[in-house]
Amino acid sequence: MGVDSGLPDFRGDEGFWRAYPPYARLGLRFAELADPEHFADDPALAWGFYGHRLALYRRTVPHPGFAVLRRWAERLPTTVFTSNVDGQFQRAGFPAGDVAEVHGSIHHLQCLRLCGYRVWPADDVHVAIDPDSMRAIGELPACPGCGGLARPAILMFGDAGWDDTQAAPALQQHVDWLAAHRGGLAVVELGAGTALPTVRRRSELASAATGALVRINVREPEVRHGRGVGIAAGAAATLAAIDELLNA
Repeated sequence: MGVDSGLPDFRGDEGFWRAYPPYARLGLRFAELADPEHFADDPALAWGFYGHRLALYRRTVPHPGFAVLRRWAERLPTTVFTSNVDGQFQRAGFPAGDVAEVHGSIHHLQCLRLCGYRVWPADDVHVAIDPDSMRAIGELPACPGCGGLARPAILMFGDAGWDDTQAAPALQQHVDWLAAHRGGLAVVELGAGTALPTVRRRSELASAATGALVRINVREPEVRHGRGVGIAAGAAATLAAIDELLNA
């Protein structure tokens, strides 16, 4: 979904390294960088990666496909379930309570030590980064409670320390919403991959009763479990085309 807004495609090492040449030189893969252990072992490396992404997501403008979804949501009861941590749905105008972020949000921080201080917004956090090494420079974000190192409140690989208190209410609201609407759902899935199939499984289960699943995916459009339609194309153009047909 975010690629059409100009965000990097993290699928596959080659795509990731094209977006971040310094990591290619170091031979570091996305899965290796998205590891919470770096915040303890090498916080400048960890915050170089996440600080850059935080700044990138802040300046990214959601593509017109988000506006299409908003128009649909104004006409029909709608909920959003996303594994993206970029906050683009909220920036496009979806109410925060209607966006279930299963992996959390980079726009919120938590204490690395889990000292008990609540999750807080990253609004005032700006991390300086050396573009050649992609390492953070200077003071790193700290927990207001204990003064220890802060980290993004997102679920990373092998992450036993994610504080989901910020994400949990919207996720529960999403579950409740599905239970109330399960018999008549149409599901539009955008760009969800098979490597981490969390979103694909949710889509298939949510649409099981109706078979009304539209899977929009450039690389992996096949619907192998359940019923639905797969479209091998990008999000923005496909949403615009569907919207034109609906309004014809």
